[in-house]
Amino acid sequence: MTFLRFLMLLSLIVWLGGIIFFVILAPTLFSVLPTRHLAGSVVAPMLTKLHWMGIFSGAIFLISSMIYSRSTNGVAQPFAVRHLLIYFMLALTLVSQFGISPKLAVLRASMGEIDSVAVTNPARAQFNALHAWSTRLESGVLLLGLAVVYLTARRF
Repeated sequence: MTFLRFLMLLSLIVWLGGIIFFVILAPTLFSVLPTRHLAGSVVAPMLTKLHWMGIFSGAIFLISSMIYSRSTNGVAQPFAVRHLLIYFMLALTLVSQFGISPKLAVLRASMGEIDSVAVTNPARAQFNALHAWSTRLESGVLLLGLAVVYLTARRF
């Protein structure tokens, strides 16, 4: 049982810690590196890694939590609130990784050096809108994750 609780907590720590680190590091890169294009070239692969960390962490949490529930309550409780929140976190992460990120990559490649593209350019406007959605999704994952941490901590 202790190992299952450890896996549950570790998966949340990895996922949420990664998001928090990303939130701090990304703006720092944009302020320190000489161009936004170069910063974006660093941030984009980091975001991909963050998403995969989230996908694996979410799966580990769900498996561990359902085994733990089955062991303690006799039922896996796949529709427990904490599991529903993780499903939603995974859905947001998957949308970001496979829906928004590829579109951002195509737009970045088509524009070249983003600093030289006017804000009024339709591709730049679309990029900015998608970036805003990407930020909203990550924020949503973080907030939902904090709720899962609370619900998980309350159980022990």
